[in-house]
Amino acid sequence: MNTVARATRSNASVTTGVLLMAGIVLATLTEAIASTVLALGRSDIIGDTYATPDEFAWLDVGYIAFKLIGFMAAPWLLKRFNPRHVVISSTLVMGLACGIAAITARLDLLVALRVIQGFAGGTLLVGGQAIIFRAFPRSYQPILQALFAMGSVVAPATLAPALQGWLIDSQSWTWIFFSVVPIALAASGLVLIADGPMPAKVRHRPFDWIGFSLISATLLCFTYVLSQGSRWDWFEEPRILWLTVIGAAALLALLGQQVLAKGQGLLDFTLFKTSDFSFAFIVSFVAGAALFGSAFLIPAFALSVLGFTPTDAGQLLLPSGAFFVGALLISAWLMQARRVAPFATVPFGILMIMVAMWMLSGSTSESGADDMMAAILLRGLGLGFLFLSITLIAFSHLNSRNLASGIGLFNTGRQLGGLIGVAGLQTLIDHNVVTNAAVLGANVTPGGAAVIERMTTTTAMLSAKGMEAVAAGRAATSLLGRLVTSQSTVIAFDTAFIAVALLFVIAAPILVGIKIGFARYEKVRASRAVA
Repeated sequence: MNTVARATRSNASVTTGVLLMAGIVLATLTEAIASTVLALGRSDIIGDTYATPDEFAWLDVGYIAFKLIGFMAAPWLLKRFNPRHVVISSTLVMGLACGIAAITARLDLLVALRVIQGFAGGTLLVGGQAIIFRAFPRSYQPILQALFAMGSVVAPATLAPALQGWLIDSQSWTWIFFSVVPIALAASGLVLIADGPMPAKVRHRPFDWIGFSLISATLLCFTYVLSQGSRWDWFEEPRILWLTVIGAAALLALLGQQVLAKGQGLLDFTLFKTSDFSFAFIVSFVAGAALFGSAFLIPAFALSVLGFTPTDAGQLLLPSGAFFVGALLISAWLMQARRVAPFATVPFGILMIMVAMWMLSGSTSESGADDMMAAILLRGLGLGFLFLSITLIAFSHLNSRNLASGIGLFNTGRQLGGLIGVAGLQTLIDHNVVTNAAVLGANVTPGGAAVIERMTTTTAMLSAKGMEAVAAGRAATSLLGRLVTSQSTVIAFDTAFIAVALLFVIAAPILVGIKIGFARYEKVRASRAVA
């Protein structure tokens, strides 16, 4: 009987684990879809809501800022309440907010719903990952964290854009929000069924409202500055300058307040006593810039230069998702079965992303999906080898007390790195388009042999199709101007692709130096402890 009872308990435990993992991964999919809804649906939503660019900006700013705020608040919520209940509640709130967003075109209501979605998304990501670390043995974490990354990293980078592009072309943008509702219900049901042991009772410290207010002001200001600064030419606009000053002042006040709180504040500075977490936190900024920056560049190039439809642009990154997943699973197998150190795959990931961006820098206005696919697939491999490694490096040596805080800070670093990367690339493209157009336009001089030949050929072609001579000449001039603008944009995007590759060329030796420095510091500290 004892053997049968043990086997029954073991099977029940496996079933509970499978249901819990499935529920958490599905929950992360709700955030993946909600977080990327504006990437391809921007123009459709602006048209239906009659929003100005300034008004529409708050749909982006509200979601991202409160997602970051959710990262910061989640650790306290997970200590105060049952973590499973936190994840279930956040997922249901996400589904409800998306369901309401699908049936309204009121901009003010949509902004409020995006704020709710952002906070719920940040909370469920931290809660879900913390539950996985606490509910399963450390020996299983490589494969489990790979599965979690499929929903939290792979899906928003590949699967969600493809789904959204198809829904926009075949239905409307409202169906993107509708699609979240059944996934949220299914995820909540699975996590609810996968009943686990109640968390141990701990002494609850009061919520740090002062620290929360300061960090919320900091993140809200910096999110607006980073997401909208390029559009306003940065500090040429007083609004951007003042928000930067306010955000910096709030950050300094936060750091001072947290020091005075003596361990009772919102932030847990003891995390940085672990060299592995400190190193991974630094790498998260670079990894975020690579992930979000390349995910912004590739579809933007396809839409603005190659003239892809939203469906085609969304599907462009889809094949790389399979390679992303493959690299995650290979990394998990190496670390779990072969006991390979997580740091070992980081150089491969960095090298592959560098090569992929360098290959994309040769794209032209005549390029197609087939021409870009090799680089896109290589990018997927690189991201897979990089992200699982830094996740395990960051969290493997944290205890249950500060695990959720570490996850929140790590995700905040990755998101801020992505904001910085996208803002820098947008600025680079905008400035280069203007500069390239001026340089190319200066070489298109009236009376030049090449210009005369081009104008004559184009005018003759248009006249042959029935256009009057005068109108054909004007149209030929307009087409030449469009060609110059198009070529300027192509060169600007190619420069941006090279910039992402150069980011790793510069960052890689710095990161290696930091890693060596941390390793030496650990040796010195260990020797002092022994002495």
